[in-house]
Amino acid sequence: MQLTLLQRAINFLAHTGRGLGAVERLRLARLPRYRAATTRLFGKGLALVDAASFLVEFDEIFGRRLYDFPADAPDPLIIDCGANIGLATIFWKQRFPASRIIAFEPDPAVFAALEQNVRTFGLHGVTLHASAVWTAETSLEFRAEGGASGRLAPGAQGDRILRVPTVRLRDFLSGRVDLLKVDIEGAETEVLADCVDRLGDVDRLFVEYHSDREEPQTLHCILSLLQDAGFRYHLTEALASPRPFVSRPDSFGMDLQLNVFAFRD
Repeated sequence: MQLTLLQRAINFLAHTGRGLGAVERLRLARLPRYRAATTRLFGKGLALVDAASFLVEFDEIFGRRLYDFPADAPDPLIIDCGANIGLATIFWKQRFPASRIIAFEPDPAVFAALEQNVRTFGLHGVTLHASAVWTAETSLEFRAEGGASGRLAPGAQGDRILRVPTVRLRDFLSGRVDLLKVDIEGAETEVLADCVDRLGDVDRLFVEYHSDREEPQTLHCILSLLQDAGFRYHLTEALASPRPFVSRPDSFGMDLQLNVFAFRD
């Protein structure tokens, strides 16, 4: 998720007082990247792994309320693939205190912060998995970025390459799911294709689509399988260029990111 300087300034003014004060925002903005830190959020301590990515996610989740939805019952089931440090979990638990949340986060350092935050905020009904979602239960190489952009990297070698356990997402789609969030930094097309026959029980699906600069684009595949599963969809920008013919972004090898919201009439 990327925000322009102007957007961040607007969010700074609009969302101060929604759990994060102006002085604290400035302090966090000055911290070096990828340094473990803490802040206060809604009166409780919050563990961070990267202040810069936290500020972006805070504005998305608590400012824009990106993951808000109308639940049909007080205890919706939410599956979060790519939970990071748990901001979305905290948001959903404020919104729906009785919600049931299954959250996956493969980066060991980020998972430790997620686990600590769930414990600090006293969140119940939350099941955490220190795993990446994939098309099989195995272990794969994972490129640890240190913030919100870690990703599976099968066969990769070098610094910051870890081996992490994976789970097969379709094994968790055995009944009705109120919201399925899939933000897994490039693995989304393969994972969703593996689950296509089980998406009929998913009411709402959020996918952050990632376009790897070195690979063929697969947005059409995702939209096709969503249509086949009976969804309508709405797209918004997450990372895009205002003048794509002139220049395109490159964020950790990605040249395009889109938020895909899939829902049923």
